[in-house]
Amino acid sequence: MKKHIHVVDTTLRDGSHAVSHSFTIEQVKAIASRLDRCGVEMIELSHGDGLTGSTYNYGFSTTDEIEMLKAAASVIKKAKLTVLLLPGIGTLEDLKYVHTHCGVQAVRVATHVTEADISKQHIEAAKELNMMAVGFLMMAHMASPEKVAQQAKLMESYGADYINIADSAGHMLPEQVSATIKAVVEAVNIPVGFHAHNNLSLAMGNSLAALDAGATYIDGTLCGLGAGAGNTQTEVLAGVLNLKGYTTGLDFYGLMDIANNTVMPIMKRPQIVDSNALMIGYAGVYSSFLLHVNRAAERFDLEPRDILVELGNRKMVGGQEDMIIDVAFQLSSKKVKIK
Repeated sequence: MKKHIHVVDTTLRDGSHAVSHSFTIEQVKAIASRLDRCGVEMIELSHGDGLTGSTYNYGFSTTDEIEMLKAAASVIKKAKLTVLLLPGIGTLEDLKYVHTHCGVQAVRVATHVTEADISKQHIEAAKELNMMAVGFLMMAHMASPEKVAQQAKLMESYGADYINIADSAGHMLPEQVSATIKAVVEAVNIPVGFHAHNNLSLAMGNSLAALDAGATYIDGTLCGLGAGAGNTQTEVLAGVLNLKGYTTGLDFYGLMDIANNTVMPIMKRPQIVDSNALMIGYAGVYSSFLLHVNRAAERFDLEPRDILVELGNRKMVGGQEDMIIDVAFQLSSKKVKIK
């Protein structure tokens, strides 16, 4: 029997970073309804930084998140409408509200790779609401495979239905992905998934490495739309999985049509590995920092790569976006003194 792979599409969440959180209700309905018809099992929608992430620190959404979730729920017939929640940004009350009033059926509770313990109350609350709960470990390159496995076991003990490992910086090499996923698969008794970023042009290769190591859930975005250089492309992933002999239940042609006709026209820039995205991957910096860094570089007349290198040196992680301005200011002050 062919192995079944679950594809999670996060165009309407991770892709939000790439369009400066400007999705409209019409775009949400078009993308969500078509993904649903193409057989995608989980459709993730929220601010790029998770539920209620629309703030000064992370960037404001053009359209109210609640209205977007309601719009998506109105057109999804089979897939699970899913949100990302980062404890400290999204609250238990937020989770209960979107489940009760917006048709959200699944939540992926995301923490830094060494901070799984802060997900406990959110995962437990999701299970009490009869929701699918996923433990989502970000910035996986910053911990050893053994440490990642330990953190995954904590999330499993809280009731997570599967564990998702995220290469949030697009920094990992295929052999690192293999070792990490293998360690987690061996440590837990629930499925394991993987979320890639393409900053080193390795998103697809790393996704395949994760599959070979035992992962059965893989994240993607249409056209690769996402933070940094983007993510594994959902439509390409569907074709590759077909060639590999996996079953997915996906409409390959349909996904290509959504990507070409619906997502491509709203993209603000091509999802390419330019020098700044490359530096994010190389330095191991959180992918969603890219737009913030570009704005800070322009404001302080700096080279974006210099800011990214310094952020990498300081091991900055998601949630520290406000420090980008501080780092840029310090670098500009040194520049003035040198002159």
